Amino acid sequence: MSIFKRIFGIASAEANSAIDKIEDPVKMTEQGIRDLKKDLDASLRSLAEVKAVAIRTRKELETAKSSVKDYEGKAVLLLKRAESGQIDPAEADRLATEALSKKEQAMERAGVNQKSLATQEANVAKMEQNVQRLKSQISQWENELKTLKARAKVSAASQKLNKQLANIDSSSTVGMLERMKEKVDQQEALAESYGDMADMTKSVDDEIDKALLGSGSSSSGSSDALAALKAKLSEGKDKPAE
Repeated sequence: MSIFKRIFGIASAEANSAIDKIEDPVKMTEQGIRDLKKDLDASLRSLAEVKAVAIRTRKELETAKSSVKDYEGKAVLLLKRAESGQIDPAEADRLATEALSKKEQAMERAGVNQKSLATQEANVAKMEQNVQRLKSQISQWENELKTLKARAKVSAASQKLNKQLANIDSSSTVGMLERMKEKVDQQEALAESYGDMADMTKSVDDEIDKALLGSGSSSSGSSDALAALKAKLSEGKDKPAE
């Protein structure tokens, strides 16, 4: 639980101030995961040590149980050899008693080892459960970190876009369009001015040729119209008055 205190805090009174002080949640989460992995490494070392003790205790228990059977068998064998006359009965009884005493000591060691092994195995099981829980927590945080990074990226892009949009207002846009329109009007007026200047640069010969070219086509038509008008007036004069 110490890692959770270091990152988010467990006191509700400090929760808001702790969140306000977080400048970069991504970096804070990454640091939290690194701390969790350090705790996991320490837990794995402790688990390995406890398992090693349990393994030694189990071996001692098996040795003690084997000794119990061995000394009991030796005591029986001594008594049988005494019955068969291979060993003096008194000596056989003495040695068999010693063997049975060794058996009792081995049984006591086996009982102690059995209790110790039960405690150690319970500790191993509990530590393994905590290690698995810590691994699961790390995996969950790593997945949340991926989501947090994606959200931070989208949030940064949205913030940048919104900031750009906030800096563009309608008045500045209208002003920009008005300036563009004014510039186009100036360019059109300048083009018309250059056209007028082009007419002013025509030579006298160009003006004469233009006048002659225009009068040639229009004078013929004007003469015909004039002759027709004169003929009509002449006909009106020749008619007798009624």
